[in-house]
Order: sequence, then C-alpha cells, then structure tokens
Amino acid sequence: MSRKSLTGLTAQIKEKLIQQGLERRLRQVNAAEVPLHRFTETNAANVAIPEQYYRFDMHPGYQQLRIIADGAAQLGIASPYFRQHEGTAGARTRIGGREYLNFSSYNYLGLSGHPTVAAAAKAAIDRYGTSVSASRVVSGERPLHRELETAIASAYGTEDAVVFVSGHATNVTTIGHLFGPRDLVLHDELIHNCTLQGIALSGARRLPFAHNNWEALEALLAQQRHQFERVLIVVEGIYSMDGDFPELPRFIDIKRRHKAFLMIDEAHSFGVMGATGLGIREHYGLAGDDVDIWMGTLSKALAGCGGYIAGQTALVEHLKCLAPGFLYSVGMAPPVAGACLAALECLRREPRRAATLRQRGALFLELARAAGVDTGTSAGLAVIPAIVGGSMRAARVSAALFERGINVQPILYPAVPEKLARLRFFMSCEHSEADIREAVDALKAELNR
Repeated sequence: MSRKSLTGLTAQIKEKLIQQGLERRLRQVNAAEVPLHRFTETNAANVAIPEQYYRFDMHPGYQQLRIIADGAAQLGIASPYFRQHEGTAGARTRIGGREYLNFSSYNYLGLSGHPTVAAAAKAAIDRYGTSVSASRVVSGERPLHRELETAIASAYGTEDAVVFVSGHATNVTTIGHLFGPRDLVLHDELIHNCTLQGIALSGARRLPFAHNNWEALEALLAQQRHQFERVLIVVEGIYSMDGDFPELPRFIDIKRRHKAFLMIDEAHSFGVMGATGLGIREHYGLAGDDVDIWMGTLSKALAGCGGYIAGQTALVEHLKCLAPGFLYSVGMAPPVAGACLAALECLRREPRRAATLRQRGALFLELARAAGVDTGTSAGLAVIPAIVGGSMRAARVSAALFERGINVQPILYPAVPEKLARLRFFMSCEHSEADIREAVDALKAELNR
C-alpha cells in the first residue's frame, strides 16, 4: 500500500474514532440530566441542587455544542458559522477578501441586492424613516404595509393577508393564539421548529405523523378527531432540510373530510414552485381557499425579513387584533416592507427567475446522484442535501470545500439526527451551469477522499 493510501486510511480511522467518541460523549450528556424529583421528593432543605440547574456552562445544550466544537478542533476544522460576508450573499459572495461560490444563502431568486429592490428600500427610508416606532395597532400603520399584504393576498387568491416582523414568530404566535388545550395539532414529523414552538405555546395535544405520509395522517384522524374541538394539520411546501414536498391535494381532501384546518408553511416553496413561482398552490393548480392558513417567510425569495399569513378576512382580522406576536410587536420597518413589495412585483414580472432556479436545482440533483451522493428525498428545486452520515465528516467536507472556494454549510446534530448529518446546498437562479458542475465535482472529490 502506498504512503498516500496509508495517510488517507489513517485520516479515516482518526475521523471514525473521533466520531465514535463524539457520539459517546453526547449520549453521556443526555444521560447525565438529573430529574428534578430525584432531589425534591426528599423534602430536605439541605439537599444540594445539581450544578446544571444554575450554571449556563453546565446546560446540556451548551455541553453538546462544546463536544462538537472539541471534536472539530481535534480534526483541525475551524467553525463554519458566523462568517462575515463583505457584500451581498448571492450565487457568489466575498468572505475574508476572497470570492466564494456560495450555496449557503436562500437568496433563491437573486433579489436581495437587486437594484430595483434596493431602490424601493431606500425610497421607503426617505419617505417613512427606518422604523414605524410602534405597534401597527397603536400608531404604526404605513401605506406600504397594506400594499404588501394586498399583493400577498393577490398572489395566493385569498381575501387578505398580514405580515409579521419575524418568520419564526409568525408560526409561534399564529398557532399559539388560535389553538388551545382542548385542540389537536397533527404535523409532519420533519416540521420546522417554529411550528413545534407554536404548538407548545398553545397547549394543544401534539401528534406527529410519518414524513409526507397522508395515509398515516388519515389513520390518526380516524382515531383522534372526535376527542378534540379544533384540529390543525401542518405541513410544509418544501422541507428545509430535505428539499422534498407533500402531495398536497391528498392533505386537502383529508382535512375536508375530517373537518380540520390545514396550514401550509411555504417558507421555501413560495417563489420556487409553480410555473411562475407562486408556490405549491400554483404547482398543483389549487384555489386560494383550498387551504385554511397559508404561511410564508419574506426572507427567502422575497429578499427581506419577516413572515406572513394569508387566508380569510376573519382569520387575518383576528390575528391583527389579538395575536400577541403582532399586537405587541413593532410594525414592519418601512425599508423591509418596501423591499419585499418590490421583490414580489419582480417575481411576478419575471417568472424566468423561478424557472431558471428550478433548472439549476434539477441539474445539481442529476449530477449529484450520478456522482453517488446521497441526496435523500430531495426534489431538486431549491434545497438539496448531501447526506454524509456524521457531524465530524460533514464539518470536514464543508471545510475542505471552503478551501476550494465553495461556501456550503454543514447541518449537524442536534439539528438533524447524528447519522443524517449533511451539507445543505441552497440553489440560486444566478448560479450558472458551470457553477453547478464545479460544486458537484468538488463535492464528489472530497467525499471520495
């Protein structure tokens, strides 16, 4: 065996040993948590309180972070997080004075930094300032807010829409406010954290069903529906870690037959799916009122920040007047509203952007699969994972690609199960076919080292 082969084998063994040690230490951290009843049931005032209950550095979550960071350090891998971009992060970006081919930003349509969008934000600042300085209910309303909401409602074919200052908070406050302890929320097992936080806030019963499995949902509803007042079903348009999507008409049929509400989180599908980029509704040719709660974010295709809910007037008015995340939050900043409105107008005026994005995603998926990359169930639209099977390997491959001039982030435990650690590639309509081929060739080379 050659010296080069021995060196490669030694590196693989070292990585495997560190990976095994990482998994062992993570299990130990999880097992070390002392249940509260262990020391409270004695009723003794002099029983010592475990350190993890009053020290941040002993918190299990922080311990997990330190274990992963230590493992990366042993392999000589620098942290891939919080890198400073020196300009607009699109298909390419500049970090530390060097240009990188960028797959770590969900600037899907290349509208963040687009001259028209930037000009709209600047015009909004000149007219309205940088903040509305209050809740919209109190004194924060600006014409741009209603113009943006009307445009979103038009895109969905719904009666109205409302925008929130945070995409994550949109789900938290909507679900948390509309549902309660006598209700049931059924969700895809891979649903985003914001939905889980909203359900926890609501106090509703929570039941997950197998990913994209409408038959499993049907079975749960047949067993559970009549035990609850309101029932909500939540699925995503495109799943942010896996890049696949549900057979939505099946879910609509189920929610109708079982008299339930259906909520679609379109954070990653609006601007991506459909002939003109209007999302999963357009992809399946659905009417706006086929879904009860359309949710989306303004930070992906629409080049801003925040979230929205579209649906019936009764739903929107209810949220605007009573949902804490809207009622007690400052109104959306004028430059953000202006930018998002301009981006939505650009999306509708230039559907080629969404079409090009889908073409680039399809090419990446085709080449990656041909190269033997595990892309899971991705549909190749905007999000394509490269599943590598371990946090340390994901971090190493990401670091190696960064050295090659390709910026793609690793997704590690606990964001995904340890064995499903991955690199997550975000597509952009501004990526060229040459960019895609370069990235897949480099990925194949590093995975085969």
